Amino acid sequence: MKSTGLLKIATLVMAFIFLTACNNDDDDFVRVTVNGTLLVGDRSDFNGDIDASFTGNGGSVSQNFIWNNNLNTADYNADITATSEGTFRMIVEDSEGSIVLDEIIDGATEPDSIDGVTSTGASGIWTVTIEVTNFNGDGSFSLSEGN
Repeated sequence: MKSTGLLKIATLVMAFIFLTACNNDDDDFVRVTVNGTLLVGDRSDFNGDIDASFTGNGGSVSQNFIWNNNLNTADYNADITATSEGTFRMIVEDSEGSIVLDEIIDGATEPDSIDGVTSTGASGIWTVTIEVTNFNGDGSFSLSEGN
């Protein structure tokens, strides 16, 4: 009988901890998802077209991943829907570490999108860095091998 009471108390304590830890409605955050994978911590690597999204609640984050680009350029596109000031920045480096793209969208000004073709770089494993700063809203970006 005593163990049943302790079990109930332990269950209630665990439920309280779980609900408190998972409640981040008031916390600032940014989440970046690439091809259905939430970017967390260490780098992830991707092949083929990149289709990504991000959402934020006033938070900031810098995430990077590697991408195999068999060509010397990449087509890119990004747009945001921001409800306040905040920035989205995409930095792309070729396989030799040269920056072939460094673009920023500022949530407080127009335009709210970017697109084009990167500078020419060395094909191979490229590094993509996404920086989202003080961002409240959502957005998307894409990369594909250039022509």
